[in-house]
Amino acid sequence: MSIEGKHAIVTGGGTGVGAEIAQQLAHAGAKVTVMGRREGPLREVAKQHKFIGWVTCDVTDDVAVKAAFRQARGLNGPVEIVVANAGAADSVPFAKMSSDMLQSMLSVNLIGVANVWQAALPDMKSAGWGRMIAIASTAGLKGYSYVSAYCAAKHGVVGLTKALALELASSGVTVNAICPGFIDTPMLDRSIVNIIEKTGMSDDKARASLVAGNPQKRFIQTDEVAGTAVWLCSDAARSVNGHALSLSGGEI
Repeated sequence: MSIEGKHAIVTGGGTGVGAEIAQQLAHAGAKVTVMGRREGPLREVAKQHKFIGWVTCDVTDDVAVKAAFRQARGLNGPVEIVVANAGAADSVPFAKMSSDMLQSMLSVNLIGVANVWQAALPDMKSAGWGRMIAIASTAGLKGYSYVSAYCAAKHGVVGLTKALALELASSGVTVNAICPGFIDTPMLDRSIVNIIEKTGMSDDKARASLVAGNPQKRFIQTDEVAGTAVWLCSDAARSVNGHALSLSGGEI
Protein backbone atom coordinates (compact mmCIF):
# COMPACT_ATOMS: atom_id res chain seq x y z
CA MET A 1 0.00 0.00 0.00
CA SER A 2 1.38 3.37 -1.03
CA ILE A 3 1.21 6.38 1.25
CA GLU A 4 0.37 8.54 -1.75
CA GLY A 5 -2.60 10.75 -0.92
CA LYS A 6 -2.63 9.85 2.76
CA HIS A 7 -2.81 12.66 5.31
CA ALA A 8 0.20 12.79 7.63
CA ILE A 9 0.59 15.11 10.61
CA VAL A 10 4.10 15.85 11.89
CA THR A 11 4.46 17.71 15.18
CA GLY A 12 7.55 19.77 15.86
CA GLY A 13 7.57 20.07 12.08
CA GLY A 14 9.16 23.49 11.74
CA THR A 15 12.81 22.53 12.16
CA GLY A 16 15.29 19.67 12.31
CA VAL A 17 13.97 16.13 12.22
CA GLY A 18 10.33 17.17 11.93
CA ALA A 19 10.96 19.34 8.89
CA GLU A 20 12.93 16.56 7.20
CA ILE A 21 10.22 13.97 7.93
CA ALA A 22 7.56 16.29 6.52
CA GLN A 23 9.50 16.80 3.31
CA GLN A 24 10.26 13.12 2.80
CA LEU A 25 6.62 12.16 3.39
CA ALA A 26 5.50 14.83 0.93
CA HIS A 27 7.99 13.60 -1.67
CA ALA A 28 6.54 10.11 -1.16
CA GLY A 29 3.12 11.50 -2.08
CA ALA A 30 1.51 12.11 1.30
CA LYS A 31 -0.49 15.23 2.13
CA VAL A 32 1.37 16.65 5.13
CA THR A 33 0.33 19.05 7.87
CA VAL A 34 3.21 20.30 10.01
CA MET A 35 2.43 21.53 13.51
CA GLY A 36 4.47 23.55 15.96
CA ARG A 37 4.27 26.54 18.27
CA ARG A 38 5.98 29.05 15.95
CA GLU A 39 4.32 30.12 12.72
CA GLY A 40 7.47 31.33 10.97
CA PRO A 41 9.36 28.02 10.75
CA LEU A 42 6.18 26.17 9.77
CA ARG A 43 5.61 28.56 6.88
CA GLU A 44 9.18 28.02 5.68
CA VAL A 45 8.75 24.23 5.68
CA ALA A 46 5.43 24.51 3.87
CA LYS A 47 7.16 26.50 1.10
CA GLN A 48 9.36 23.51 0.34
CA HIS A 49 6.60 21.34 -1.14
CA LYS A 50 3.13 21.89 -2.53
CA PHE A 51 1.73 19.01 -0.42
CA ILE A 52 2.76 20.55 2.93
CA GLY A 53 0.38 22.71 4.95
CA TRP A 54 0.76 24.04 8.49
CA VAL A 55 -1.20 24.63 11.70
CA THR A 56 0.18 26.17 14.91
CA CYS A 57 -0.22 23.98 17.98
CA ASP A 58 1.18 23.40 21.47
CA VAL A 59 1.16 19.63 21.93
CA THR A 60 1.06 19.92 25.72
CA ASP A 61 -2.46 21.41 25.53
CA ASP A 62 -4.94 18.64 24.69
CA VAL A 63 -7.73 21.12 23.87
CA ALA A 64 -5.45 22.99 21.48
CA VAL A 65 -4.35 19.70 19.91
CA LYS A 66 -7.93 18.65 19.20
CA ALA A 67 -8.64 22.05 17.65
CA ALA A 68 -5.48 21.87 15.52
CA PHE A 69 -6.43 18.42 14.26
CA ARG A 70 -9.88 19.69 13.27
CA GLN A 71 -8.19 22.46 11.31
CA ALA A 72 -5.79 19.97 9.70
CA ARG A 73 -8.69 17.76 8.63
CA GLY A 74 -10.22 20.79 6.97
CA LEU A 75 -7.02 21.15 4.95
CA ASN A 76 -6.22 17.54 4.08
CA GLY A 77 -8.99 15.22 5.27
CA PRO A 78 -8.93 12.40 7.85
CA VAL A 79 -5.60 11.71 9.54
CA GLU A 80 -3.93 8.44 8.57
CA ILE A 81 -0.34 9.01 9.72
CA VAL A 82 0.87 10.90 12.78
CA VAL A 83 4.51 11.47 13.70
CA ALA A 84 4.85 12.78 17.26
CA ASN A 85 8.18 14.54 16.97
CA ALA A 86 7.83 17.63 19.18
CA GLY A 87 10.24 17.49 22.10
CA ALA A 88 12.75 19.31 24.25
CA ALA A 89 15.69 18.42 26.48
CA ASP A 90 16.87 20.22 29.62
CA SER A 91 20.13 19.30 31.32
CA VAL A 92 20.66 19.59 35.08
CA PRO A 93 22.00 17.36 37.87
CA PHE A 94 19.19 15.36 39.47
CA ALA A 95 19.78 17.03 42.84
CA LYS A 96 19.04 20.40 41.28
CA MET A 97 16.06 19.29 39.19
CA SER A 98 12.86 21.10 40.17
CA SER A 99 9.40 19.58 40.04
CA ASP A 100 8.52 22.19 37.42
CA MET A 101 11.38 21.03 35.20
CA LEU A 102 10.33 17.41 35.58
CA GLN A 103 6.75 18.31 34.71
CA SER A 104 7.91 20.33 31.72
CA MET A 105 9.91 17.42 30.32
CA LEU A 106 7.03 15.00 30.83
CA SER A 107 4.53 17.43 29.31
CA VAL A 108 6.24 17.99 25.99
CA ASN A 109 8.03 14.67 25.53
CA LEU A 110 5.43 12.20 26.85
CA ILE A 111 2.04 13.80 27.37
CA GLY A 112 2.41 15.60 24.05
CA VAL A 113 2.78 12.25 22.30
CA ALA A 114 -0.33 10.89 23.99
CA ASN A 115 -2.29 14.01 23.09
CA VAL A 116 -1.57 13.83 19.37
CA TRP A 117 -2.04 10.07 19.18
CA GLN A 118 -5.42 10.34 20.89
CA ALA A 119 -6.46 13.08 18.47
CA ALA A 120 -5.53 10.92 15.48
CA LEU A 121 -6.96 7.63 16.71
CA PRO A 122 -10.66 8.00 15.71
CA ASP A 123 -9.79 8.60 12.04
CA MET A 124 -7.43 5.63 11.93
CA LYS A 125 -9.86 3.24 13.60
CA SER A 126 -12.62 4.32 11.20
CA ALA A 127 -10.34 3.70 8.22
CA GLY A 128 -8.96 0.42 9.55
CA TRP A 129 -5.46 1.67 8.77
CA GLY A 130 -3.01 3.99 10.43
CA ARG A 131 0.56 4.67 11.40
CA MET A 132 1.49 6.16 14.77
CA ILE A 133 5.16 7.02 15.15
CA ALA A 134 6.96 8.69 18.04
CA ILE A 135 10.41 10.19 17.67
CA ALA A 136 11.83 9.06 20.99
CA SER A 137 15.56 8.72 21.70
CA THR A 138 18.22 6.31 22.88
CA ALA A 139 17.41 8.10 26.16
CA GLY A 140 14.26 5.96 26.08
CA LEU A 141 16.40 2.81 26.02
CA LYS A 142 19.23 3.67 28.43
CA GLY A 143 20.21 6.32 30.94
CA TYR A 144 22.33 9.43 30.44
CA SER A 145 23.78 11.60 33.19
CA TYR A 146 22.28 15.05 33.87
CA VAL A 147 19.12 14.47 31.78
CA SER A 148 17.16 12.24 34.16
CA ALA A 149 13.85 14.01 33.49
CA TYR A 150 14.32 13.69 29.73
CA CYS A 151 15.25 10.00 30.10
CA ALA A 152 12.19 9.38 32.26
CA ALA A 153 9.93 10.99 29.66
CA LYS A 154 11.44 9.11 26.73
CA HIS A 155 11.28 5.80 28.61
CA GLY A 156 7.62 6.63 29.10
CA VAL A 157 7.18 7.10 25.36
CA VAL A 158 8.65 3.65 24.70
CA GLY A 159 6.31 2.11 27.28
CA LEU A 160 3.33 3.93 25.79
CA THR A 161 4.33 2.70 22.33
CA LYS A 162 4.55 -0.93 23.38
CA ALA A 163 1.25 -0.87 25.29
CA LEU A 164 -0.73 0.93 22.59
CA ALA A 165 0.69 -1.31 19.87
CA LEU A 166 -0.85 -4.33 21.61
CA GLU A 167 -4.13 -2.52 22.20
CA LEU A 168 -4.47 -1.63 18.51
CA ALA A 169 -2.81 -4.68 16.97
CA SER A 170 -5.97 -6.03 15.34
CA SER A 171 -7.21 -2.64 14.16
CA GLY A 172 -4.90 -2.09 11.18
CA VAL A 173 -3.00 0.62 13.10
CA THR A 174 0.67 0.14 13.96
CA VAL A 175 2.48 2.02 16.73
CA ASN A 176 6.26 2.39 16.80
CA ALA A 177 8.99 4.58 18.24
CA ILE A 178 12.21 5.66 16.56
CA CYS A 179 15.09 6.07 19.02
CA PRO A 180 17.99 8.04 17.54
CA GLY A 181 21.22 8.85 19.28
CA PHE A 182 22.49 12.43 19.17
CA ILE A 183 21.13 14.02 15.98
CA ASP A 184 22.84 16.83 14.10
CA THR A 185 20.11 19.47 14.67
CA PRO A 186 19.66 22.85 16.40
CA MET A 187 18.78 20.94 19.60
CA LEU A 188 22.26 19.37 19.49
CA ASP A 189 23.81 22.81 19.03
CA ARG A 190 22.02 24.00 22.18
CA SER A 191 23.36 20.98 24.06
CA ILE A 192 26.88 21.82 22.90
CA VAL A 193 26.52 25.41 24.12
CA ASN A 194 25.26 24.13 27.47
CA ILE A 195 28.29 21.84 27.87
CA ILE A 196 30.66 24.67 26.96
CA GLU A 197 29.06 27.04 29.45
CA LYS A 198 29.10 24.52 32.30
CA THR A 199 32.49 22.88 31.71
CA GLY A 200 34.60 25.38 29.80
CA MET A 201 35.27 22.82 27.07
CA SER A 202 36.01 23.96 23.55
CA ASP A 203 33.34 23.40 20.89
CA ASP A 204 35.35 20.54 19.37
CA LYS A 205 35.83 18.78 22.72
CA ALA A 206 32.17 19.21 23.64
CA ARG A 207 31.11 17.65 20.35
CA ALA A 208 33.62 14.86 20.78
CA SER A 209 32.23 14.08 24.23
CA LEU A 210 28.77 13.51 22.75
CA VAL A 211 29.83 11.59 19.66
CA ALA A 212 32.05 9.26 21.69
CA GLY A 213 29.14 6.98 22.59
CA ASN A 214 28.39 6.19 18.94
CA PRO A 215 30.53 3.28 17.71
CA GLN A 216 30.48 4.82 14.22
CA LYS A 217 31.89 8.03 15.76
CA ARG A 218 29.38 10.33 14.12
CA PHE A 219 26.11 12.12 14.80
CA ILE A 220 22.87 10.77 13.37
CA GLN A 221 21.57 12.78 10.41
CA THR A 222 17.99 13.96 9.99
CA ASP A 223 17.52 12.09 6.71
CA GLU A 224 18.17 8.79 8.49
CA VAL A 225 15.36 9.41 10.96
CA ALA A 226 13.03 10.62 8.23
CA GLY A 227 13.79 7.64 6.01
CA THR A 228 12.97 5.28 8.87
CA ALA A 229 9.67 7.07 9.45
CA VAL A 230 8.72 6.80 5.77
CA TRP A 231 9.54 3.09 5.80
CA LEU A 232 7.41 2.53 8.91
CA CYS A 233 4.50 4.11 7.01
CA SER A 234 4.91 1.73 4.08
CA ASP A 235 3.22 -1.59 3.50
CA ALA A 236 6.62 -3.28 3.85
CA ALA A 237 6.51 -2.41 7.57
CA ARG A 238 2.95 -3.61 8.20
CA SER A 239 4.14 -6.24 10.70
CA VAL A 240 6.47 -3.88 12.53
CA ASN A 241 4.47 -2.99 15.62
CA GLY A 242 5.42 -2.04 19.16
CA HIS A 243 9.08 -1.58 18.31
CA ALA A 244 11.57 0.98 19.59
CA LEU A 245 14.00 1.17 16.67
CA SER A 246 17.47 2.28 17.71
CA LEU A 247 19.30 4.54 15.24
CA SER A 248 22.59 4.83 17.06
CA GLY A 249 25.38 3.22 15.05
CA GLY A 250 25.39 0.24 17.40
CA GLU A 251 25.38 2.18 20.69
CA ILE A 252 22.30 0.27 21.80
